[in-house]
Amino acid sequence: MLSINIPKHTTPDQYELGEVPALAVEQPTDILIKVHAASINPIDVKKASGATKMVLKDSFPYKIGYDCAGTVQDTGTQVTRFKVGDEVFVRLPECQRGSWSEIARSTEDFVALKPKGISMADAASIPLASMTALQALRGYEGDLEGKTVFIPAGLGGTGMFACQLAKKIFKAGKVITTVSTSKVPKVKELLGEGIVDEIIDYRKSDPMTVIPPKSVDFIFDTMGSAMEYLSLVRQGGAIVTVSILTSGDVLQNSSVMRRSPDKRDKTIVPFPIRVGLNVMDRIRRARASRYGVKYSSIFLEPNATDLESIRQWVEAGKLRTIVGITAHFKDLQAVRGACQVVFDGKGSIGKSVIVF
Repeated sequence: MLSINIPKHTTPDQYELGEVPALAVEQPTDILIKVHAASINPIDVKKASGATKMVLKDSFPYKIGYDCAGTVQDTGTQVTRFKVGDEVFVRLPECQRGSWSEIARSTEDFVALKPKGISMADAASIPLASMTALQALRGYEGDLEGKTVFIPAGLGGTGMFACQLAKKIFKAGKVITTVSTSKVPKVKELLGEGIVDEIIDYRKSDPMTVIPPKSVDFIFDTMGSAMEYLSLVRQGGAIVTVSILTSGDVLQNSSVMRRSPDKRDKTIVPFPIRVGLNVMDRIRRARASRYGVKYSSIFLEPNATDLESIRQWVEAGKLRTIVGITAHFKDLQAVRGACQVVFDGKGSIGKSVIVF
């Protein structure tokens, strides 16, 4: 089967399109998905560049991609929730990574029916980013209803879902975000009325000078700026980041370390790295605690239950996606270009998607 892959860790300009061994149902819990669209996430391109090679020893050719939407092509004998022909979407687990391929393989622990009324491209853009946002917002201990939430990069791939979830699902009282000058008028247009209450043009104003100290209950950090914003959070508030390395213990127990669908089968984080990450994380936690703030860094834990909730919210009109860039699977130059935009992390709106 055709797959976008790499013979070694590299940047998007070296991605290849070529034949890799075809996938088949090997276990009774397997689901084969004919891919119609797959999204491009920062973790896809950063990990392909070798960002985690000190911890994870990848095999090559390395197949890229976690998110996709498509139709069920075949199932194992123990699969009960899906049948051939069902339209589904999924965030593949690390051990079955490779959504930028003609066929993807997963188990039903990670798969949900595709939301009705949206395209395959839209569906493919949703799983990883929306589940990340959902799990981050759950990091606030207590009820976010009526609270003030700051989510930088509100038109980014994860930020756009976080803003909507904060307001419509978690009932936040005030949602604040940042965008560049040209994107300010697009926030309401793309996310809808009443989602974001305060938009800060970060090219003209520093959020540190616009947002009063100790006025924010929760910050979801998608930009690696958690420590800079500590003084904005009131006593008892929280910051959750997905852009700063977690502790070694969290990394060890995360889904990214699993070598198979069996949660007990894990790669071991090298002891010196685990200790070093733990020390850095404790320093950040201690620094946050001086402000009376709870700090945590998380990894996404993909699962079908969260994805099913997201499907329902999409169908109910409570959650929408934004696809900014599309590239055809067989147009390798277009795919490389779209991936480079995500790799650079500048200029795009919403999610970038590969269509088949």
